[in-house]
Amino acid sequence: MASPSLNLVPFVSVEHMMDLVLEIGIDQFLVELAGTIEDDFRRWEDFDKTARVASHSTEGVIELMPTSDGRLYAFKYVNGHPKNTRTGKQTVTAFGVLADVETGYPLLLSEMTILTALRTAATSAVAARHLARPDARTMALIGNGAQSEFQARAFHALLGIDRLRLYDIDAAATKRCMTNLEGLGLDIQACATAEEAVEGADIITTATADKQCATILSDNMVGPGVHINAVGGDCPGKTELHRDILLRSDIFVEYPPQTRIEGEIQQLDDDHPVTELWRVIMDQTPGRSSDSQITLFDSVGFATEDFSALRYVREKLLGTRHFIELDLLADPDEPRDLYGMLLRRQAKLKPSQPA
Repeated sequence: MASPSLNLVPFVSVEHMMDLVLEIGIDQFLVELAGTIEDDFRRWEDFDKTARVASHSTEGVIELMPTSDGRLYAFKYVNGHPKNTRTGKQTVTAFGVLADVETGYPLLLSEMTILTALRTAATSAVAARHLARPDARTMALIGNGAQSEFQARAFHALLGIDRLRLYDIDAAATKRCMTNLEGLGLDIQACATAEEAVEGADIITTATADKQCATILSDNMVGPGVHINAVGGDCPGKTELHRDILLRSDIFVEYPPQTRIEGEIQQLDDDHPVTELWRVIMDQTPGRSSDSQITLFDSVGFATEDFSALRYVREKLLGTRHFIELDLLADPDEPRDLYGMLLRRQAKLKPSQPA
């Protein structure tokens, strides 16, 4: 997919991304993306790692998420503004860049609003494959917003989850989720309360959007053997689980320095023991050790997952038309003559046009 000119950078628009996902198939895309994410977790030590750079306001947060494996560099711009839904806007929007470390030249510019939803769901399913009971088939999905269908599809495709119990404070959101998931062979039940939703669930996914500390799950709602996939707590001052649940659980995280600031474990002491997910994937440390164990994936999203998503998309673009080329870089024939490039452009303008 190399551009004929160095100034041209492939750009994947929202429409391109949707067409690429649908051409591959949503489930197949999630399965393959999960494989790429897991592959990159297996080479965790190759990556530069830093907690995301966040700019917080009373309205939300804007973040940059960078990482590099020494050959490729990636970053994502992403926001989180829960109040946006009141004016018909997305809570989360994002775009990302993949670049060549050797030259610094961008290799790909892509929308990542849809791609982030896919990679978040794929990462959740990767974690659950290592942490949930192998016989898990029922998932409670609390918070039926923009992430919910992606989570359901990922857990269905990668873990064989076939029963969903849905709850949201907005009944219309639950109805939309049920409608969107029709025809997939899932047994879906709309529940009147969160307590009803978690009854009999093997996996509990929480994915709410309010920018505050909340108690979506109380301690009495979580029984032995459950795997909790906590997605919604992803910034300082925003959590979903009662602290007592954390104290009863074995907690698994992506990158502790970031999760201790943003995740559920911001409620705990800084030295509370947690296990890094990559160590479980690499068989360096146990994940689930018994059927009665409560496991918690404190998911906040980490830059390596976005790196994996961009890397995967770039590979899948080969031989397709699901991108355009942007004249993004000033790349004169003589690299030192950037000013001359401007003069040559001036010479092409009509005499009546001001320089």
